[in-house]
Amino acid sequence: MKTLNRREWTRLTLTGVAGLMLPNALKALPVAAPVTIGLQSYSLRDRPLDEAIKAMVSLGIKSCELWGGHVEPREAQWQRNSTPADNQRKKELLEQWRANLKMEEIHAIRDKFKTAGIRIQAYTASIKDSISEHDLEQQFLIARALGTNSITTSATVSVMKRVDVYAQKYKIQVGMHNHSHTDQPNEFSSPDSFARGMQGLSAYIKINLDIGHFTAADFDAVAYLKEHHKKIICIHVKDRKKHQGPNVPLGEGDTPIGPVLRLIRDNGWPIPANIEYEYNGADTVEELRKCIAYCNSQLKS
Repeated sequence: MKTLNRREWTRLTLTGVAGLMLPNALKALPVAAPVTIGLQSYSLRDRPLDEAIKAMVSLGIKSCELWGGHVEPREAQWQRNSTPADNQRKKELLEQWRANLKMEEIHAIRDKFKTAGIRIQAYTASIKDSISEHDLEQQFLIARALGTNSITTSATVSVMKRVDVYAQKYKIQVGMHNHSHTDQPNEFSSPDSFARGMQGLSAYIKINLDIGHFTAADFDAVAYLKEHHKKIICIHVKDRKKHQGPNVPLGEGDTPIGPVLRLIRDNGWPIPANIEYEYNGADTVEELRKCIAYCNSQLKS
């Protein structure tokens, strides 16, 4: 029989021909599958929702993790160097918006993504210990109205018990997002903090693994993914240096982006890889284009 290269094998796999060529004992083995390269819309925080959607279309993005800042009022978003008076005004505006929100507004956002041919893979909600019960439940109602069964959140370990109540009620999985704040035990940053966040809770409480922050905190993203992939609903792709190093362009840091993407591909795990652009580049769309190209190049290896 002719020896097949990777490109020929992938083509046969996608057409179903490969299954006819294999003994039955081998058909059950994992088959390399395409990896969904999506986008965390926080990457496009420099523009409003409609412009962000246009940018995603131009980049060929088909799967999106929708940042709450593209749903809530733009003028209520946190900004660096805001004064205490500005922050109070933004807080009051956001509270007013949440108190009067109609789900028809969220359905309209869902329809914009559907028209653009972009799947909303998850909704990124802001959930902290101080959140009210009304606002906490509202995050799940928004996710449901957007048509997704997943929420990602930079929450705290201590709030997850409250989160789990609504996760079970609405049957929506929640991925805890990590940063690199290992000096703050109530923040998600380490394998231990993830374990504490899930301890005693339902299977709806899962992980949104940011492999850049995980690397900056000096943990091994590849080893963690191998052991905990069933609990990971999506990853964030960014590049950082170890030892709390900075965000840098993809390929210039210590984050094992290629090995992580190939591990997902080769095992056929249904884990979207969402690019989160945070380093200081030039034009946002052009930088994202470079990020996508880098991920694709790593998947060709």
